[in-house]
Amino acid sequence: MYKKETTDFKVVECVQLNAIYSLLKLSPAGGSPLPPVAPGQFVQVKVPGCEDVFLRRPISINFVDTDSNSLWLLVRRAGKATEVLCDIAAGEIVNLILPLGNGFSMPAGKDASILLVGGGVGVAPLLYFGKILKDNGYSPKFLLGARSERDLLELNLFEQYGPVFTSTEDGSHGEKGLVTQHSVLATGIEHIYCCGPAPMMKAVASVAKAIGAECEVSLENMMACGVGACLCCVEKTVKGNVCVCTEGPVFNINKLTW
Repeated sequence: MYKKETTDFKVVECVQLNAIYSLLKLSPAGGSPLPPVAPGQFVQVKVPGCEDVFLRRPISINFVDTDSNSLWLLVRRAGKATEVLCDIAAGEIVNLILPLGNGFSMPAGKDASILLVGGGVGVAPLLYFGKILKDNGYSPKFLLGARSERDLLELNLFEQYGPVFTSTEDGSHGEKGLVTQHSVLATGIEHIYCCGPAPMMKAVASVAKAIGAECEVSLENMMACGVGACLCCVEKTVKGNVCVCTEGPVFNINKLTW
């Protein structure tokens, strides 16, 4: 069980990856150690300086750097709140509730063939998971998809933890087409972990079932509170409706009604 904390973090660095995405590197403002975090968990961010933005914003944990005691968030510009976060200055303070939700499970065998599949900002939780897998003796591969080369994120970082394959819709990087069409899926993959747009994850789930691979997906339902109180993020499962923020965001596809 991971204990939730409400903590002020200082912005160590805000890296503009491109016109759409920013990488925030945050450390506890009081200098305390980061709380234990599992790959696939998320935070609820209070947007500073926006009195008319009442609700916190849920953001996947991109990476945990224990050496620098920093936590990374990959943010996509999608509205007023994320615009503020994408342009935040080093030294500013943001308040986080963390860690929230349940993360990815570890494969049973160290020699398993593992593929982490991400699309768009959905690649975010896979970087830290890739590190944890490698640190624990696994050999993950990555399949990252985007519309074009300019939308592929953190490739050099993923390459530290395993081979990286890419798909772009326009063919500007890697194989042309969708991630579900990539040739790596025909190489005996046994475990698939996926995060990205819902249509992409559903398509990956179908491929996983067809090839007999275990598959977990990280859902991106709208989450207003992060603690199961508002019921904004309800998802239908084989055992009824559940809150993604508390029961997920990671689910085995066999528990979903896809």
